Amino acid sequence: MIAVDENGKPLTGDCIIAVCARFMKETGTLRSSKVVSTVMSNVGLTLALKRMGLEHVVTDVGDRNVVEMMAGCNASLGGEDSGHIVFSDYQTTGDGILTALMLCRIMQQTGEPLSALAGCIEMFPQVLINVEVKHKPDIESVPALVEAIRSAQETLGDRGRVLVRHSGTQSVCRVMVEARTENEAKHHASRIAGVVEKCLG
Repeated sequence: MIAVDENGKPLTGDCIIAVCARFMKETGTLRSSKVVSTVMSNVGLTLALKRMGLEHVVTDVGDRNVVEMMAGCNASLGGEDSGHIVFSDYQTTGDGILTALMLCRIMQQTGEPLSALAGCIEMFPQVLINVEVKHKPDIESVPALVEAIRSAQETLGDRGRVLVRHSGTQSVCRVMVEARTENEAKHHASRIAGVVEKCLG
């Protein structure tokens, strides 16, 4: 499901998850303190959930992985940034109509427009660089790359995130960095991409 606020601004799946998490916690309908999403979620979701006193549980990409993790940690809310949201009290997979109804319910009961509701989460700028590679060894087996990732993540701390992964369908290594500013994200992403090209290109 794609949601667009009254100002014409789209809400990401992470925004929708954050809005639903806050409402469900406040109304006592969140079954546990855990909310599940995938490695592709913005670091802003982690920080938003933390401010709500909730734990962000991260799993691999895919509805199936989200649902399995939700079952394992007794979570009633999970989803993907792509807009697949799972409410396990009602469904075992993402359902756009159910998600839309939940958002309408939240707006109706709070009296707030989507733009105000989405204020509970700050999305961090994200930079993604695809680097062509000749081979795709396990990332952890490339010392120079491990060190570049560690250095960037140490600098960013909990105010940013680094994700380096091989494409499952292309000869490409994807370098994704989130930071407080786009320039900071570009800086770290470019440095790591350079190491990838040097070691694997």
